[in-house]
Amino acid sequence: MFAKPIPGRTTAAVEGDAVVFLIGMRINHFWAVHQWVPVFVSMLRQLNALAKDGSRGLLGRVLLTGSPRTYYVVQYWESKEKLYAYAHAPELLHHRAWAILNGKEREGKVRGHVGLWHEAYIVAEGSYESIYADMPPFGLAAATGVLPLESRGRRAADRLAHRSKADANAPSV
Repeated sequence: MFAKPIPGRTTAAVEGDAVVFLIGMRINHFWAVHQWVPVFVSMLRQLNALAKDGSRGLLGRVLLTGSPRTYYVVQYWESKEKLYAYAHAPELLHHRAWAILNGKEREGKVRGHVGLWHEAYIVAEGSYESIYADMPPFGLAAATGVLPLESRGRRAADRLAHRSKADANAPSV
C-alpha cells in the first residue's frame, strides 16, 4: 500500500540526537549465489525481527539499492546505546550471523564473493535538518513522525534560531 503525500513542506519530529546506521552488502561475484544469497536473506530476516520487537530501539528503516551489485539499509535508532546493545546481544540473529561469517573467514572459505560494510552516525541535536515537500512520511520523518515545517521555522536561519532558543530555555543541571 502506498502512503499519500502530505501537501506542503514538512520536517521530521525527531527530538534530541539522531542515530543513523547504514549497513549493506556488495555482490562481488554474481555467480557465487551460494555466498551472497544467505547474506541478503539474513539481512532481511534481521530487519523483520527488529520490526517485530520495538523494544530493541529501531525506529525505522529504508532498504535501498545503489546498483545491481549493492544493497543497503538506512536505519534510524532511538539511541546509540540501543544500537550497540542490539549489535552485541548474543541471543539475536545478528550475533549468530557474524559468528558464522567469522568462522568462514577463519576457515578460509570466504573468498571475496560478497562485501559487507556499515557506518554509524550519532548526530547531535541541532546538527541535522530534514525537509520534505509534498512527500509521504519518508526516512527520518517516517521513523519519528512528521511536523509542519513552519513549526520549526520556514527558513534554515529561523530553524537554527528556534533550536538555539530552545537550548537557552532548557533548565540547567
